[in-house]
Amino acid sequence: MKKSMVYAIVPVVGLFLSACSTGAGGGADHDKMFNDVVTASFQSKGIATLDYLKPDEANSACAAADVAGKPLDEKMVKAIEAAEMKTVKWPSDGKFLGDWKEGEKVAQSGRGLTWTDKADAANGGNCYNCHQISKEEISFGNLGPSLYNYGKLRGVTDPNAAASKAIVDYTWGKLWNARAYNACSQMPRAGHKGILSEKQLKDVMALLLDPNSPVNK
Repeated sequence: MKKSMVYAIVPVVGLFLSACSTGAGGGADHDKMFNDVVTASFQSKGIATLDYLKPDEANSACAAADVAGKPLDEKMVKAIEAAEMKTVKWPSDGKFLGDWKEGEKVAQSGRGLTWTDKADAANGGNCYNCHQISKEEISFGNLGPSLYNYGKLRGVTDPNAAASKAIVDYTWGKLWNARAYNACSQMPRAGHKGILSEKQLKDVMALLLDPNSPVNK
């Protein structure tokens, strides 16, 4: 996180906590105060706009459930997942796998989507930030499950075979929009949010599913 972002957040949080400690107003007043301060503390610059400050329905519902300390209502879960599934766009040419070597580059890179980046610049997937993937990389996060042997453990010996269709489809959908399978998933919606291109997604698919990928050795 850039220092400028940290400095912007600190006073926002401080003001919000100060308001809460005084007991002035109700929850709605605090929410409005917080939103007003956050909105005033950030500005659009380059490709970094303020759109990310506007939570969608899924974000709002999941956040409310988290604050309440209880699971999201099952009916809401199904509604969110059904709506998110409709956003999944399948490969335009019907081919799911690209080049696993390029997929490794995408997984390694965390670059992109900052105000200093160009709109047409390729973004990274930053996959290693949350997952173990190949054994060659020893620096990885553990917020998400290990993806080492991802295809091998699921019996994918030929990604183009009919027997592999279910896991191939699932993996593509999960990369495109994780909330189609987990309503409150914190995994970036790489395809739906335009973080990665179709080609990049195919390359990451190959990294995970190609039997020749080091991930499956």
